[in-house]
Amino acid sequence: MDQILLQAEHITKRFPGVIALNDVSFDLRAGEIHALCGENGAGKSTLIKLLSGIHPAGSYEGRFLVDGQEARFASIADAGRAGISVIYQELALVEEMTVAENIFLGREPRRMGILVDWPKVYRDARALLARFKVDLDPAARVSDLGIGQKQLVEIVKALAKDSRILILDEPTAALAEHEVRILLEILRDLRARGMACIYISHKLDEVFSIADRVTVLRDGTTISTQAAKQTDKGRVIRDMVGREIQDLFPRRAGRLGTVVMKVDGLTADSAVEHGLALQDISFELRSGEVLGIGGLMGAGRTELLMHLFGAWGQRRAGSVMLAGQELRAASPSSCIRKGLVLVSEDRRRYGLVIENGVGFNMSLSSLGQFTRFGVVNRSREMKRSRELFESLRVKATGLDAVVGRLSGGNQQKVVLGKALMTGPQVVLLDEPTRGIDVGAKIEIYELVNQLTAEGKAVILVSSELPELIGMSDRILMLHEGRIGGEFTREEATQERLMEAAMGGHSAATL
Repeated sequence: MDQILLQAEHITKRFPGVIALNDVSFDLRAGEIHALCGENGAGKSTLIKLLSGIHPAGSYEGRFLVDGQEARFASIADAGRAGISVIYQELALVEEMTVAENIFLGREPRRMGILVDWPKVYRDARALLARFKVDLDPAARVSDLGIGQKQLVEIVKALAKDSRILILDEPTAALAEHEVRILLEILRDLRARGMACIYISHKLDEVFSIADRVTVLRDGTTISTQAAKQTDKGRVIRDMVGREIQDLFPRRAGRLGTVVMKVDGLTADSAVEHGLALQDISFELRSGEVLGIGGLMGAGRTELLMHLFGAWGQRRAGSVMLAGQELRAASPSSCIRKGLVLVSEDRRRYGLVIENGVGFNMSLSSLGQFTRFGVVNRSREMKRSRELFESLRVKATGLDAVVGRLSGGNQQKVVLGKALMTGPQVVLLDEPTRGIDVGAKIEIYELVNQLTAEGKAVILVSSELPELIGMSDRILMLHEGRIGGEFTREEATQERLMEAAMGGHSAATL
């Protein structure tokens, strides 16, 4: 692991009014997994865009070297020819194509150099999926897959190129635990074969289970590079945020009040044959309470929240009561009017209009409260947006800043601001901290505390068991569309939650 494949020397990248990277240096060795950590906005994504040729040579100061030779990438294709592949947090798949078609897109094997050899495409895709232990049908349409399965397709697509340097940006943010284990085993196998990986993640447990070295960026500057065995999570967090964080899950239980939502015998399905169904789900939610919901990928967590919000499925039986009134044939707009709001898992697809500004997005679900006789009062709208912008501490140049250019953590704050502007009594949070850094997570946890202190109720869906245990007052674990177990905060352990998620089977026996 002594051969240096890639070097970054004194990299500085400026945008109008901001220095995104300031004299950043690091190196990557053959057969190494080098973790890159930092808060959202620390400069990690900018560095990747330079390495991949999105920001071409000449647009930054400093230089990159591959195999000791200066590399000046003018495009993504240039970086690819140098053996560099990047898997971005925002996936780059063609939804209407199959898994196999996506894996070989632009590199399809051909007969006589003209016709695509489709049988070979599917044979090779099946072999690749089997090689990396990814249980997916190569003929499945990508649009029918869950976000975690799409991430695995993206990873296999990159690995199919036989690159020497693989850069992964939050690769496990949408993966279930068993999928995470598969990915980490894939990376260990690649490392043993001499491939070098840059691994970007906010999940420090993963970082320390897989990385050989850890480099921390803060405010565009290199803070430290340490062998993983010579540092620890506390030191990395301190380097990331510039301060000591004592409690990663600062839950302050609110005073429980009256029942604000009651779900009784809920049964619903997607109206698609063999699709997932929710079956006989019952629970109560009180004001001031955080009800956590967990389960394996495909257990029905997101579908449950989407159904409660009127955005998924057809109800076959049961009832949902909100503030003493039954929600019948609910729609998102009617739920918002009645005080129920959803922060969706996929913020870029369902939560934001990424081409528009912060202010536009924040008020998008609340325009009715600023409208009279069909005319929007822009002054009142902007005043309320600015209040939330400042209270949520969104890091952006202003309300006109384009949301798509913000870091993941700040995009999530905009989505939360949009939800809070509706004045809800019940807030549904689906993976609210997915893909964001430790500091931003703490801010969202404190916002949850604030909501429950105000008497609002929160349903929190999370695939991270420590987060569920740390931030919930009660926890429901789903298994194949049913409730597999219910636990108080005191009863919950990772082992008990996993056993319930698996339908009563011990994790140790699977």
